[in-house]
Amino acid sequence: MGISQYDPAAAGRPAWNAGRQVGAKRALTVKQIWSIRFFLDREGRMRDRALFDLAIDSKLRGCDLVKIKIGTLVAGPTIRSRSMVIQQKTGRPVQFEITSDTRASLLAWLGRRGGTVDNFAFPSRVSADRHLSTRQYARLVDEWVTAIGLTPHEYGTHSLRRTKASIIYKATGNLRAIQILLGHSKIENTVRYLGVDVDDALSLSEATEI
Repeated sequence: MGISQYDPAAAGRPAWNAGRQVGAKRALTVKQIWSIRFFLDREGRMRDRALFDLAIDSKLRGCDLVKIKIGTLVAGPTIRSRSMVIQQKTGRPVQFEITSDTRASLLAWLGRRGGTVDNFAFPSRVSADRHLSTRQYARLVDEWVTAIGLTPHEYGTHSLRRTKASIIYKATGNLRAIQILLGHSKIENTVRYLGVDVDDALSLSEATEI
């Protein structure tokens, strides 16, 4: 809620967004992804490494990521190469890949975590019957990016959601593919989410020889 210029009580009161970065959080680079992985491995944070890897691969919103159950990820004794969830925000299904590095970190974590297919993959620290909260997930992301020297207010959980999508877009320019991967209902949402602008469009055009 904003502050009215006609409200005498608001005189001298700073704006709600003073000193804050407003807008989309920055995506991670490949180098930054590996820096976070090295940090988590060095610290022996098996759960966090699995959570981070899955966040990058799945491109899910935090509310969907923290609710993933073991059964969504496993097929018998192995980790699936592809999976699907129903998005909380849209009610629409979205599929995602689970790459070999992510399968390895998930297998290591779930082997330690134990549980059944009906249990959450990332349980709450308060109760094993509940999932990790989105607030705790956000705190973890702040901790990870800070550990490699990044500024926390420039990055967040949406940074992890945007990262692989941004990398794929820069490599292919295929907005329709990104729309499907992110589970957006309209391609306009994908354009806004990636921050596609005229310079991006012209760069793609200039790189195409006819």
